[in-house]
Amino acid sequence: MASNTNGSEDKPVETVVGGRYMEMEQDGEANTVKSRLSGLLWHGGSAYDAWFSCASNQVAQVLLTLPYSFSQLGMTSGILFQLFYGLLGSWTAYLISILYLEYRTRKEREKVDFRNHVIQWFEVLDGLLGKHWRNVGLAFNCTFLLFGSVIQLIACASNIYYINDKLDKRTWTYIFGACCATTVFIPSFHNYRIWSFLGLVMTTYTAWYLTVASLLHGQMEGVKHSGPTKMVLYFTGATNILYTFGGHAVTVEIMHAMWRPQKFKAIYLLATLYVLTLTLPSAVSVYWAFGDALLTHSNAFALLPRNAFRDMAVVLMLIHQFITFGFACTPLYFVWEKLIGLHDCRSLCKRAAARLPVVIPIWFLAIIFPFFGPINSAVGSLLVSFTVYIIPALAHMVTFRSAQARENAVEAPPKFVGRWVGTFIINAFVVGWVLVVGFGFGGWASMTNFIHQIDTFGLFTKCYQCPPPPSPVLANPPVPLPSNVHNLTSPFIISPSPTPAPAPAPMPFFLGHRHHHHRP
Repeated sequence: MASNTNGSEDKPVETVVGGRYMEMEQDGEANTVKSRLSGLLWHGGSAYDAWFSCASNQVAQVLLTLPYSFSQLGMTSGILFQLFYGLLGSWTAYLISILYLEYRTRKEREKVDFRNHVIQWFEVLDGLLGKHWRNVGLAFNCTFLLFGSVIQLIACASNIYYINDKLDKRTWTYIFGACCATTVFIPSFHNYRIWSFLGLVMTTYTAWYLTVASLLHGQMEGVKHSGPTKMVLYFTGATNILYTFGGHAVTVEIMHAMWRPQKFKAIYLLATLYVLTLTLPSAVSVYWAFGDALLTHSNAFALLPRNAFRDMAVVLMLIHQFITFGFACTPLYFVWEKLIGLHDCRSLCKRAAARLPVVIPIWFLAIIFPFFGPINSAVGSLLVSFTVYIIPALAHMVTFRSAQARENAVEAPPKFVGRWVGTFIINAFVVGWVLVVGFGFGGWASMTNFIHQIDTFGLFTKCYQCPPPPSPVLANPPVPLPSNVHNLTSPFIISPSPTPAPAPAPMPFFLGHRHHHHRP
């Protein structure tokens, strides 16, 4: 845990820069080619690194389920909800960043050293509002990140199936669960520099592949765009978009990995604007091309023809989902390390071994609930709504409810939102909207749909939404007879048996003329 440095009154307090593990940087390390390469690929803490992390984490596998949401919502509602929840998510990410800076500033005034400690959201709530807020925040945050990791694992199995269907999706889940477990070796978000960059490149390719491939494919025969048709489907689609722009459950950890966390305030908004350039064109194009067929195909890859470009998109998304699994799971690793007392351990191997038990329940849940698409909406309504919308807005209002707290705030709200009064009104609107629409209607709709998936496919289903196996084909199928067989007199029609077949009985007069012939 964080340590107090009150041991010497004369020794000045060293200004710290983003929680760093000791083994991640060596003080006084020679400026060699190896160290420069390591800094380029491994040690990230700039505003650009934070932007790549936010954008890459936000637009993961959900890119493939947004067309499914459009089929539930309809084109107009789908576009409007993306814009609305993108703005709402950016606002609450800003609130989280302000609360983090407030907490850290207060602690550093008390001479608390965070150089070997990663601040997390529940600790911010604890420091500003007390243990009850901490417990609620910890419960929602950990549960959301747990199921966020589950969703990435389910997405891996769903995607690889479209390249290799010789193995069912459950078997692929076993395989990718073992692969994703290797994220235990990545110390913190400080070390995701190259991965965040590559992840965003991969999702950018996939988004534009979906857009271009759908436009080139054109509208399928008899395509219909009937959404929205049912209220349950409408709010299910809306909560999936709520989930899409609720990826800032790791905001505090990303900020803490920055050298100058105060620069984060507008980063999430800029990341969201870029993400919208990927999600809107791809979702609109796929829904335009396939329409209501998406209601039974929650993964957009399922409807696009297989070719080298689609296979490339699948492979890139698999790699990106591995990265996003690490994004979602790393905060859980931190919580577990703090619980067992290994968070300050300098040995990466010891911490990696200690982190492995975190992966096991994720693996197990992905096998129980392999419902790619519907599970996003359920997590969005029940967990994301509180974790990254309601709790941050309420926490900000309660933290700065007194005039003294507002006067001593590290940073006051900007003028264009109306300062403190405007901020309070916006926060109240966020809490009311998400509580009623996101959690209320969204929770009812998403759980109804989720239970329907369980009733239809069952828990532990072996291959969710896989096409049925082809019917067995006989080795020597019978040859159909010609329609005019009774009028054939050709000598080339030969009986398959070595002995002539007996002549047929005379036909009754009401069935036509009598013809004596051999049946082929």
